[in-house]
Amino acid sequence: MKSVLVSAVLPLAISAAASTVPLAKAAAAERDVEFFRSLEGKWAGPGEIVAGKYKGTKFTCNFTGSTPSGKVGMTLDGGCRVGVFTQPMSATVERKGRRNYRGTFMGGSAGSGLDIIGGSVIDARKVVFSINRNQLNGVMQARVPDDNSMIVTVSVRVAEQMVPVIGMNLKRVDSVAVGSIARD
Repeated sequence: MKSVLVSAVLPLAISAAASTVPLAKAAAAERDVEFFRSLEGKWAGPGEIVAGKYKGTKFTCNFTGSTPSGKVGMTLDGGCRVGVFTQPMSATVERKGRRNYRGTFMGGSAGSGLDIIGGSVIDARKVVFSINRNQLNGVMQARVPDDNSMIVTVSVRVAEQMVPVIGMNLKRVDSVAVGSIARD
């Protein structure tokens, strides 16, 4: 009797456990979509180079965040100003495969920037991307502590440590948090 019960219940338990895996993946995919939608809109704020040759250089940035239609990802496009000089700056990333992201920062390594070679949405308020150019490796992290602020940090690997190089504190400058608007 016990073996009959186990043989009848075990397949049901395995089936139930297996059916929750797609639900978890669907929930993670929706979390990613919602995170990137929360970045839509206009952002502005100060930044600073915190290490390296230009340490202490302060700048001000203006970006427009958008998400690609039918894909999971985002683009932050705009520029940063130091004095009278403005440097165009952008980051574009899209999901490739189930959970990996690829893209470019400042035109990628083919231009004057870095390639985004991987990464993931950590939770509803944080994403981390791996960045690379030749022997330079690092991470770009974006945290969204609330609907109207975003903190972006770019760090590079020096020996065995990750050293923050660029930090930006951006505030939403459009009138409403886009993440709170339902899509059609």
